Amino acid sequence: MTILLVEPNEADARLFAESFEEASITCDVRTVSDGESALDFVHGREEYADAPDPDLVLLDFHLPDVSGADVLSELKSEPKLRRIPVIVMTSSDAEEDIARSYDLHANAYVQKPVEPAEFVDLVGSFENFWLTFVRLPSKSK
Repeated sequence: MTILLVEPNEADARLFAESFEEASITCDVRTVSDGESALDFVHGREEYADAPDPDLVLLDFHLPDVSGADVLSELKSEPKLRRIPVIVMTSSDAEEDIARSYDLHANAYVQKPVEPAEFVDLVGSFENFWLTFVRLPSKSK
C-alpha cells in the first residue's frame, strides 16, 4: 500500500514517518510538502513520473500555494482519482474547515495530534481501520 502524506510541516512529516515505522506498518509512505507537489504526484508529472499511485492520501488542509481544499477538489472531481480515500488531517478544529472538507467529499477529517505519542496512536488507528478492515477498490488506469 502506498500512502501519500501531504504535510507542509517538516517536523510533523517526520513524526508521521517515524510513527509508521514504530507501528511496524508495511506500507510505502511518500511525503510532499505542498499542494502543487501533491497534484504532480497523483498525476505522475515531472519528478513523480515513476511514483506509484497512492492508495490513501493524508492531506493537510492548510498548504502553501495550492490549498488542501483545491487538492481535495481536484482529487474528487477526476474519475481516475476520486476513488482514492482522502483523510484531511490538520491542526484546525474550525467548523468551516470540517464542513468544507466533507462538502468536497473527504473520506474523513482528523485533527492532528499535539504530542508525539499521539501520532503513534493515530497511525495505529489508521492501520486498524484503513489497512485492516476497509476494502479499497483495485487500482485502475
